[in-house]
Amino acid sequence: MFVSVAYRRQLILRLVFLTTLLAFSAKGESSGSLHGRVVDPLGSPVPNATVVLLQDDREIVRGKSDTEGSFELSVPASGRYSVQVEAMGFATENVPRVSLASGRTQELTVSLRIGSLPQQVVVSATGTATPESQVGASVMLIDSMEIGSLNKLDVLEDLRFVPGAQIVQNSQRGGTASLFIRGGESNFNKVMVDGIPVNQIGGAFDFAQLSNNGVSSVEVLRGANSVLYGSDALGGVVNVTSPRGTTAIPELKYSVDGGNFGTLNQDVSLGGAFHGFDYFSEFSRFDTQGSYPNNFFHNATVSANLGWDIAPTTGIRATVRHTTTDLGAPNGIDFYGISDDSTSRNENTYVGVTAQQQTNVRWHNSIQFAFAQFTSVFDNPSPTGEPFDPFGFGPSYLGNVVTIRGANGFSTTGQAILDFGGVYPESFPDYEARRSVYAQSDYRFFRDWTGVFGFRYEHEDGEKLTRNNYSGFLEGHGSIAHRLFLTVGVGLENNAVFGFAASPRVSLAYYLRNPSGDDFLGATKLKFNFGKGIKEPSTGQQASALFNILTPGQITQFGVSPVGPERSKTYDAGVEQRLWHGRATAGLTYFYNRFYDLIAFLDPASLVSIGVDPGAAQATALGGGAYVNATSERALGAELESRIDLGHGLLFQGSYTYLDAVVTKAFGFASINPVFPSIPIGAFSPLQGARPFHRAPHSGSFIVMYNKRKWNAAFSGYLVSRRDDSTFLEDGFFGNSMLLPNRNLAPGYQKLDLSVGYALTHYARVYTSMENLLSQHYQPVFGFPAAPFTIRSGITFTLGGNREWWK
Repeated sequence: MFVSVAYRRQLILRLVFLTTLLAFSAKGESSGSLHGRVVDPLGSPVPNATVVLLQDDREIVRGKSDTEGSFELSVPASGRYSVQVEAMGFATENVPRVSLASGRTQELTVSLRIGSLPQQVVVSATGTATPESQVGASVMLIDSMEIGSLNKLDVLEDLRFVPGAQIVQNSQRGGTASLFIRGGESNFNKVMVDGIPVNQIGGAFDFAQLSNNGVSSVEVLRGANSVLYGSDALGGVVNVTSPRGTTAIPELKYSVDGGNFGTLNQDVSLGGAFHGFDYFSEFSRFDTQGSYPNNFFHNATVSANLGWDIAPTTGIRATVRHTTTDLGAPNGIDFYGISDDSTSRNENTYVGVTAQQQTNVRWHNSIQFAFAQFTSVFDNPSPTGEPFDPFGFGPSYLGNVVTIRGANGFSTTGQAILDFGGVYPESFPDYEARRSVYAQSDYRFFRDWTGVFGFRYEHEDGEKLTRNNYSGFLEGHGSIAHRLFLTVGVGLENNAVFGFAASPRVSLAYYLRNPSGDDFLGATKLKFNFGKGIKEPSTGQQASALFNILTPGQITQFGVSPVGPERSKTYDAGVEQRLWHGRATAGLTYFYNRFYDLIAFLDPASLVSIGVDPGAAQATALGGGAYVNATSERALGAELESRIDLGHGLLFQGSYTYLDAVVTKAFGFASINPVFPSIPIGAFSPLQGARPFHRAPHSGSFIVMYNKRKWNAAFSGYLVSRRDDSTFLEDGFFGNSMLLPNRNLAPGYQKLDLSVGYALTHYARVYTSMENLLSQHYQPVFGFPAAPFTIRSGITFTLGGNREWWK
């Protein structure tokens, strides 16, 4: 009996405890809510819109927006949801990832689009996610659909289709690739990967090192924005974003393809989401031998994006990207007739950890720690070419006898120095690193006005120099009557080299006609943007700057200041017109850029000519001169762009850019080829009054994409006119006989590509990618021919990721 009573008491206590626990759990799992607004492209409320909350494609609850566009849905349990919104006269909008929690209210604003063209949401213009329709800056977003349709291996190929942008790659795959935006230099662009600054110190960035592995979108801002991004955003901003896992069932993809020139490409990725965690990781390996000796390229890239929603209003995200490349450096095969035996190895690592918190419906905060490291080694194991020693000081090494013909009608025949005399093997290592902390706080003061504050600290290492830089900014953006959209800000920089600098920016958009899907002629948007930009010197420029060469006594005696920032003023204004019931857009933009206080290396005589004391100039004679702020450039032009949904799965996108760029101040000496004695030539840099090298006056691009049922295809073209350049060559006597006049030296070209894919099943897809369909012998950099016709064919397997596969 005693055991029975004890057992009963124990059973009663367990039942009471369990009942209490269940009651507490029920209280903890009380329903939450999703509250939000449905608005049109200009932020005006959309009444009577249907809002559906989904989870794993199952409808959980639905509701309607009121006359103010507001809605509220009850959330039965914590989890990841998606939201679908429909309204008369608008395209259906899907929000794929919304984290909700019981007992909490989550805010969401859904912006609907008119017509079938996607509505782009951009960040680089304002610092917060904003519909492109509400910004006055020139911004283009290359989304995952376009990247997938093009089926290109590198981000540089995606950038060819940005109006005002020109990609110039030295030689074939793996050769140094530079981006020129609206006539600026290639180191005038701030480049970021998941918010991590990845420029080398001084602004340089080689896009050949950035594959499409782990890339979901690329956003490009044309124009200065040193307010938000500080140094290096002199002419533009490029922001690359990696994918996030979204599916409850893990999705595994494996692709393999091969092609001519010994090409093999493999890629594997895994992504998904579980409760508050999401994950995505990708590894790729690309190998090719190129079309001529020592033109190999190997790229191994691994990337990852991991997120954890600690709460619906708080999250942590970590991203990492590591790239290792090996390549041959054959030099300009058209200049020498033989390949050099040099090689290069590069390793780039980018790491970022970001924490964000939505304090309330108005106030959002984030902080990011970022690390970027760059290491490279350039090796020349032995001299290549024919030894030639006309002066008895040791031989230089000449290439074969070649005839070089420019697109301007001039030509020359002879042998140029391929390798100079010296001690071999030669090795040139380089190391740079940047560590930064960036904090941002944005607060919505009124329904349509937001203030943004940011602070950044950077620690830079390179060439035995270190810097500690600080910057901050204030910006406000909002609208008046949902017709005028305004962004105003100022950035403040305290740089270890040049000290303090301020950079303001103003941008506005005004709608002459509001969006409408009923008329053939839709919204008419006028836009204007002005900004000042700054760029810090590279570590090499800092080390050889006039200020750093002189002794402290000489600095005081001659009144020399540290090298200053390079500066820019950029303006653009234009009109954008929606057409054909929202199925087409057309835009025309005029831009004017002035780049000044540019850093140049001047010899002692040139230093004196700009006002440097002769005594200070003479102190630089041993090194041949010094770096100072001395030169300037001007670029103006116009961009025409269009996008049309042709129906039946066809989408057209095209652009044309006219560029008038000129060097307004320069100190380079003119060289003379005896064959053309009356024509001054800029051997290593453009002369004053000439066009900058590599920038074409006329350029354009187009894409025709097809996506329907099992087929997808993309036919694309990139068209470039003649442009100024130099051979940069010396003959065996260190003379100028191998130089050609700069004007229109490099020939124009047309690069036509085609990509086709077909889904065999839900989990297998075959594809073919062909580049340079015409097999044109074109030279993006004069003397360095690009690859002829190339083809890759392969298959992609996909496992998991959706419910249908398991069925």
